[in-house]
Amino acid sequence: MTIHRKEAIAEWFKGLQDSICKALEDTDGKGKFEQDVWEREGGGGGRSRVLTEGNIIEKGGVNFSAVFGATPPKILEALRLEQADFFATGVSIVLHPHNPFVPIIHMNVRYFEMTNGTWWFGGGIDLTPHYVEKEDAHWFHQHLKNVCDKHDPNFYPKFKTWADDYFYIKHRQETRGIGGIFFDHLNDNSGVPFEKGWAFVQAVGSAFAPIYTYFMQKNKAIAYTEKEKQWQYLRRGRYVEFNLVYDKGTKFGLDTDGRTESILMSLPPQANWVYSFQTQPATREAATLDLLKKGINWA
Repeated sequence: MTIHRKEAIAEWFKGLQDSICKALEDTDGKGKFEQDVWEREGGGGGRSRVLTEGNIIEKGGVNFSAVFGATPPKILEALRLEQADFFATGVSIVLHPHNPFVPIIHMNVRYFEMTNGTWWFGGGIDLTPHYVEKEDAHWFHQHLKNVCDKHDPNFYPKFKTWADDYFYIKHRQETRGIGGIFFDHLNDNSGVPFEKGWAFVQAVGSAFAPIYTYFMQKNKAIAYTEKEKQWQYLRRGRYVEFNLVYDKGTKFGLDTDGRTESILMSLPPQANWVYSFQTQPATREAATLDLLKKGINWA
C-alpha cells in the first residue's frame, strides 16, 4: 500500500466528517459540535466531535481517526494475522435524539491495512428506532438498497443479512434495531477490488447525512409522553448492552489503546434498566418488540 493512498483515504474521511457535522448542525438548528483533537501514543490520532443538548440531538458523536503502529497481539490473534504494523482510518457516528420517535443511528466506514500487504474496507449503517414504524423502516432499507445496487446487486441482500446477524443481542433474543447493512474485509480475496470497495465505502458514507436529516425533520415534532420517554431509556439500555458486550469496533478501539472517551461516545446520556420489564399486550411497545427480529424483508 502506498503512503499516498493511505493519506488520500484519510483526507476523504476528514472531509466526510466535516460535511456530516455541518448537515447535522444545520438541521438541528441549535446544537454545535465541539472538537477534541487527540494523539495516540502508539501512532496517529483523530478528531472527536460531540454535540450535546441540541434541538433534536440530545447527544451525538462524529469521530475521525487515523492510527498506526505495531499491531497488538489481541488483534493478530482475533484476525489470525501475522505480525506486521497496521494503519486504520475511518469515521464513526452515533446519534441519540431527544424525541423517542426519532431513531438512534450508527454509521462506520473504515479502511485497514498492514505493512505485509493485507488491506480491506469495512463499515455499515444501521437504525435503532425506539418505536419501529414500518413506513420508516421501508424507506431506510430502500435507500440503502439503492446505494448498494449501484455498485453490486449482491451487496444489499448479503450485507443486510450480515447486519441482522451482527446487530443481534443474543442474551435478549432480539435485534438491536431494524438493522441496515454491515460489511467487513472487502478486498481482492472477497471478490471486491480496491477501486470498487473504495467507491462503495464513499457512497455509504455520503448516504448518511441525507438519511438521518430526513428522519430528524420528519419526526422531530411528534408529541410524546413520559411513558414513551421511559421506553426510550429502556431501549437505550439495550443499545448499551450491545455496544459493551458484542461490538467489535468498541473492542478493537480498546485493544489498540484507542482514546477511551472517543470509543465510548456511542453511549447515550441516560439509559435505564428495569428488572423483569414486561410490555403490555396490544401496545406500541409490544409491537416494536415483535419487529425486532432477523430476516424481515423491509425493502
